[in-house]
Amino acid sequence: MIDATPLLRLYARRRAHRLAGLDPAAAQQQQLLALVHQARETRFGLDHGFARITSVAEFQRQVPLRRYEDFWRDYWQPAFPRLRNISWPGLIPYFAVTSGTTTGNNKYIPVSRAMAAANRHAVLDMFTFHLAARPRSRVLGGRNFMIGGSTDLVRQAPGIYSGDLSGIAANEVPWWARRRYFPPRDLALIPDWDRKIDALARASLQADIRTISGTPSWVLPFFARLAELRPTLPHSTESWYPNLELFVHGGVNYAPYRAQFAALLPPHVDQREVYPASEGFIAIADRGYGEGLRLIIDNGLFVEFVPVDEIEAPQPTRHWLGTIETGVNYAVVLSSNAGLFSYVLGDTVRFVERYPPRLLITGRLSYMLSAFGEHLIGEEIDRAILEAAGTIGTSVSEYTVAPVFPAGPQDRGGHRFVVEFTPPVPDAALAAFAGALDAALSEQNADYATHRQMMRPPEVVAVPPGGFAEWMRHRGRLGGQNKVPRVIADPVLFEELERFVMSLRGV
Repeated sequence: MIDATPLLRLYARRRAHRLAGLDPAAAQQQQLLALVHQARETRFGLDHGFARITSVAEFQRQVPLRRYEDFWRDYWQPAFPRLRNISWPGLIPYFAVTSGTTTGNNKYIPVSRAMAAANRHAVLDMFTFHLAARPRSRVLGGRNFMIGGSTDLVRQAPGIYSGDLSGIAANEVPWWARRRYFPPRDLALIPDWDRKIDALARASLQADIRTISGTPSWVLPFFARLAELRPTLPHSTESWYPNLELFVHGGVNYAPYRAQFAALLPPHVDQREVYPASEGFIAIADRGYGEGLRLIIDNGLFVEFVPVDEIEAPQPTRHWLGTIETGVNYAVVLSSNAGLFSYVLGDTVRFVERYPPRLLITGRLSYMLSAFGEHLIGEEIDRAILEAAGTIGTSVSEYTVAPVFPAGPQDRGGHRFVVEFTPPVPDAALAAFAGALDAALSEQNADYATHRQMMRPPEVVAVPPGGFAEWMRHRGRLGGQNKVPRVIADPVLFEELERFVMSLRGV
């Protein structure tokens, strides 16, 4: 295979020079006006007077915030699956199928040809940052391995397909990159996750793997399978893939997994976080861990930011790169080249820099605990879980939490955490973990500390090793981009989880 890295290096130099010269606010306004102009003759554009919009302020006045359910009901569902000139010009060829992590309901997110191209350009940006960090990289001298869901797409209508976003990405890999892409199509199409992992592991050990990308919670079981296949070799990617130089991760908070990957990845492997949503590729880490992800400002997205405590207000404040502030917890709102406009994504972020704009992902709107006025965000819960695990000398591989409401007037509500420890801990240690968790939450969040006085202490239920994976398999959501929900708002779904955990424990 010819090493294409020298060509990539030429592109990366030009791209880095362009990025250095971009004015964030000007670039974003240009993106918005281009999107509005392209969609002005669509049904959505006509409804909202796109032809008259000439500024960010006018757009924000004429286009209210909407969630997926609003778009689906008012624009997409009546014409589904043939969305032609509904909110984006032309026919939408793909729908990314995502599961609502708190409710389990599927969503169908439009993916236009323009969006597919923008996602490919974002991958090139990721390589641009990688080459800046590893100037001697030979990243395109071998295979680039994406551990994702099944690439098998469902034919909704002639020329229209739905499925996992990784499947859409695989279908859109350009011809010149196909020889550098792994896995081959016959393996990528395997629907059963366990059988697929085994087949991928065996085949990948015979390939020259240079990069691996995937959700950390599913990459770790894959690495465990590699260790089983090569028990005489050291438990390290250096043994399995000697030319590996880049690990790309996203989709979940990396902090709970970081120590485990540090033991598996040698220091020369670049670990780079990305922020790709089904609705668009939003940001990429251009620096080290914890220093923020750089917002992509010139690639088909216009991004707004609403203070989290205003997201349900009748007229919330809508910031953009011209008005953002660092240190504020914002809800992300997208307008895209797939026909989403003022779309509440559901993620929450906090900016650490404005020039260039770098952000940290702090959680999701659905990953907030505020049943009793405690106002806990995902970032705070994750940090408290890590601190409490350290207190008892273990780590947490997966967890979820749900509010438990009072059973009667004399009862108090609280939080119940379902936790999978690595290694497992005895039941006697759960009280210490719960106490440390309670203390960490109180220290981080004044609202929690205040309302905790009227709440019961946190309850902790331990899950046997592999229990969450078994639950996801039971739900038909094992592998790929499916993620264990951190906060479960649906009481029926949480009761299902509790029953499943009790069956695993033999109770």
